[in-house]
Amino acid sequence: MTLTHRGPLIGRASVFAAAVLLAVGVANGQSTAANNPSLSPGYSSSQSGLTEFASLAVPAAPAPSSAAGGGSAEGQYGQGGGSNGQHNGFIRNRSWTFEAGGGFNAPVNNVKSGVVPSGPIKVITWGGNFTLGGGLRFNHRFSVLGEYQFMADKLPAALISTINTATGGTAGITAGNTHINSITGSPVFDLTPKRTNGIYAVGGFGWYHKSTNFQTPEPQFSFYGYYYENVTVASFTSNQWGLNGGAGIYHRLGGGMYGGDVGHTQIFAEARYTFIHTPPVTQNNGLGTTELIPVTLGVRF
Repeated sequence: MTLTHRGPLIGRASVFAAAVLLAVGVANGQSTAANNPSLSPGYSSSQSGLTEFASLAVPAAPAPSSAAGGGSAEGQYGQGGGSNGQHNGFIRNRSWTFEAGGGFNAPVNNVKSGVVPSGPIKVITWGGNFTLGGGLRFNHRFSVLGEYQFMADKLPAALISTINTATGGTAGITAGNTHINSITGSPVFDLTPKRTNGIYAVGGFGWYHKSTNFQTPEPQFSFYGYYYENVTVASFTSNQWGLNGGAGIYHRLGGGMYGGDVGHTQIFAEARYTFIHTPPVTQNNGLGTTELIPVTLGVRF
């Protein structure tokens, strides 16, 4: 009997103890969920993983500071400066260049058959010139200029005498001159592009207009009375091609015009052999080819 009554009692006690333990476990689980939001209802482990990945992939931006601001500004200025540097480099490497100068012309012993029976004779003598030019400087070594040059030379006394002799003295020529206008394209090669004092080679090819004028003295009147002045009584002209070539020396003035280390402004002195394909003596408007050496001093910038 005793065993029979104790069996049900122990079973009831076991069930009651299990219920108490289950209630305590549920209460502890709810408390833990309330304290940890990551375990709250509606939160998933996949969302937690994405959030953690996003926090690692996109780090928080650092707080701006004065040094950072200055660095950013400097970086933007550097980019702007780089662009400006490229622009300046373009201007420096492909920029306009101009020149102006003047000097004298030295004649070359031209051989002209038929002018005088005894042999050759010069058809021009000493004179002067001035030159204006402008073009593009492609880099420190190479430029191309379009040049206008005017050269004025006297006619030699031997040529004047020959003409008077040929006309029996009726021409009465006492003087004469030659005027040459030219427009040429001239490449310039700087052989020492980074030196203050240097040398260069130059050449040219283009159009030449030559006018040969013969003069005789005629009386003129002024406030002081009569006087004689040489007046052109005959002339002839011709248009033809010509070429030139030579070398020069220069001295640079100051630093680089566009911020570089090489100055563009320079004073120069050059000499060029010039050949003009003027008509031969057998033609009415020709004395044969013209050769001379213009020596020019000037400035180029």
